[in-house]
Amino acid sequence: MFTLSEPLASVIARLKAPAQQGQIGRLRRGIEKEGLRVDPAGRIAQTPHPHALGSKLTHPHVTTDYSEALLEYITPVYCKPHDALAFLGDLHRFSYHYLGEELIWPASMPARLNGNASVPIADYGSSNIGTMKHVYRKGLDVRYGRIMQAIAGVHYNVSLPDDLWPLLREIDPQASDTAASSDADYRSSRYFGLIRHFRRNSWLLMYLFGASPAIDRSFLDGKPAPDWLEAHGSDTLLSPYATTLRMSGLGYQNKVQEQLKICFNSLSNYVGTLRHAISTPWPPYQALGVNQGDTWQQLNANILQIENEYYSDIRPKRVTRHNETPSQALEARGVEYIEVRCLDLNPLLPLGVDAAQMYFLDTFLMWCLLSDSPWIPDDECDHLDDNRRLVVERGRDPAMRLNIGGELRSVPERGHEIFTELEAVAELLDILEEGSPHSDAVRGLAPLLDDPSLTPSGRVMARLKETQQSFAEVMLALAREQAEQFRREPMDAAHRALLDELIETSHRQQGEIEAGDEERFGAFLEGYFTRAREPRAARAV
Repeated sequence: MFTLSEPLASVIARLKAPAQQGQIGRLRRGIEKEGLRVDPAGRIAQTPHPHALGSKLTHPHVTTDYSEALLEYITPVYCKPHDALAFLGDLHRFSYHYLGEELIWPASMPARLNGNASVPIADYGSSNIGTMKHVYRKGLDVRYGRIMQAIAGVHYNVSLPDDLWPLLREIDPQASDTAASSDADYRSSRYFGLIRHFRRNSWLLMYLFGASPAIDRSFLDGKPAPDWLEAHGSDTLLSPYATTLRMSGLGYQNKVQEQLKICFNSLSNYVGTLRHAISTPWPPYQALGVNQGDTWQQLNANILQIENEYYSDIRPKRVTRHNETPSQALEARGVEYIEVRCLDLNPLLPLGVDAAQMYFLDTFLMWCLLSDSPWIPDDECDHLDDNRRLVVERGRDPAMRLNIGGELRSVPERGHEIFTELEAVAELLDILEEGSPHSDAVRGLAPLLDDPSLTPSGRVMARLKETQQSFAEVMLALAREQAEQFRREPMDAAHRALLDELIETSHRQQGEIEAGDEERFGAFLEGYFTRAREPRAARAV
């Protein structure tokens, strides 16, 4: 029988009394959810982002990701998962007032494509910042192609309670080593510990929530399929035991970025590595060329054009200020929240995510924070990458084994050990709640460890086999069902009023930005990158 590690048990025991007295506070979270617009036949939409949804440059809640067709919804920050989901639902309901016959594709892997050019690059207007966003996307096209950028997902942004940090520092046996550090430095160091523990165990999230075991053949754009994919009819390719092809070598992967070796051991290492990447030319990108006069095809020829080009399953974040890059914000004021980026859309859920998953993620992230998390050496970093790849491609295979601390372990064996610790963390979080939503979420997902058919990827695979339909046919049927549901459901009146107001406000703001630009784009870009290379000294928060 697995028991809690002594350090984790001690931390939980010492936090219970403050939690019972209401001294810890609640986690805060926001959701970013992407979804492709498609036509009634399930082909990626070629129409512009609807003007009636507002300006995608300035709207705080409705924008686009890479493609003009790739909607991105951004909720405000909430203390309760159900509030975030309610707002996300109203963003869908609001959109369907203006989408006509178009649908929102429910899956992470894209709809029917017709080559690279069928993925339209998002256009953000004529301002310098809008042009920069467009040229950045053109750079992604010449580097990786557009099709990879049509993949959708859920990003989960979480900030731990402010009142928790002084409590942790008080009981932290290592806090005396950093007694002279600021509160912001301590918080950042603990967030990076959370990130390291997350990276050691993110395979579990990909197993539990991966929902993309199949793709439409058009995704390969005529290239030969890897030998681990099998044909399902004429239009679908699948991997029998895969969990999330979105996170596989077919998805958001970059061989150039692998040489960065970012393992999140410290804030200074993270910032320094990213700054090196946005400042260091890469010969193959130089060979592509940057611009000819006013015609740009990438922002620069460096390893990364900008920091956002770095792909990772989790990122440390801080809200940026004017003329500040994400790394400069982190360097100046420390980590404010973390962004979980390894989550597929669950096509069987209208919103792609539900409250039980959010409560589980909160529990998982708090477990990562409270657990010991030593620095990750390079050899362990390689093992972590191998574990993620195995779960992505073969996670539901009973014969698959992970390398856990040098031992070969099955998903159920290691998973149940983690769940034992998650149950203890869930009980701590539930002290503040009516009922036991965190514990219920953990208990509700535990059966998936022993029965892979219950996972989202297993359920999608079962639907493909039971219906004998293609991936595109199954997803299109779900898209139609979900569209009918959203069109029927009423919106919250306050949300509707806000979104109605933001249509005009966001377009006006974009116009003001464009009218205020006096600098040529080349000079604007030079100034941006000059500032981006500057270190920012830590300031009092």
